[in-house]
Amino acid sequence: MAVEIPYVREMSFDYGRLEEVAPGLRRIVARNPSAFTYYGTGTYVVGRGRVAVIDPGPRIAAHVDALLDGLGDETVSHILVTHTHTDHSPAAALLKAATGARSWGFGPHGAGRDDGGARVEEGGDLDFDPDHRLADGDIVQGDGWTIEAVHTPGHTSNHLCFAWKEAGILFSGDHVMGWSTSVIAPPDGEMGSYLHSLTRLLDRPETVYWPTHGPAITDAHAHVRAFIAHRAERETQILDRLAPGPAGIMGMVREIYAAVDPRLHPAAARSVLAHLLHMHDRGLVTAEGAPGLEAIWRRV
Repeated sequence: MAVEIPYVREMSFDYGRLEEVAPGLRRIVARNPSAFTYYGTGTYVVGRGRVAVIDPGPRIAAHVDALLDGLGDETVSHILVTHTHTDHSPAAALLKAATGARSWGFGPHGAGRDDGGARVEEGGDLDFDPDHRLADGDIVQGDGWTIEAVHTPGHTSNHLCFAWKEAGILFSGDHVMGWSTSVIAPPDGEMGSYLHSLTRLLDRPETVYWPTHGPAITDAHAHVRAFIAHRAERETQILDRLAPGPAGIMGMVREIYAAVDPRLHPAAARSVLAHLLHMHDRGLVTAEGAPGLEAIWRRV
């Protein structure tokens, strides 16, 4: 029986409007909808008066202008960035130029890789480097709020979630979303790290997540457990596909993702590669030649 993920997709919002979505929490959604961003990037504002902005979004001046209009005479004291994809961090530069606020994040794109990020996938914001670098467990404080950095590599090696201590809320970035699973795209994305990061969240107290794309997840631990089970199921599907003999990744994708829009198959191929590399590390599969998208894979 296939794993059922309790997706949460209903979302009420108006583009260009900073709206209260929970006590002390506001959100404005950037007009950058796509197959990977859902309705667009949700930029969050924590607090009142002197506020923190989480994930300022893509480099769209109109989005930053709408955010500042919504804030009025309030002051941005902190800019927090979950990770450095181009729908999350580029607007930090625009917001800093307008407000003078400094930025906090794990580090530049690829910063969590052992090789220093020498090889990274497309879609990374290579210009962003936070003014303040955060490690797992570091605390950022402002007027009436306390936020803990939770390093959750997998989607990217520098991905952070932010735990708002006073509210019991986790800003989960792209690590855990309600509307879709997260894309794990090597070389910067890594399946083993992603699964470990998911498991870590089950030991944390937060049960409400606000992802950067889509609505809040109000039964977060059940959602995380479903994601973990889904990835185990996907691994089994790949092993079953390889049981009759060797195969290439795109052939596997056409079968395993037959019900998925073919336009998303290239992204699915990266996800299958992430699974295969994780399985390769554990001695379950091997590749003819260098392990990669073009390799022929076989079970051990």
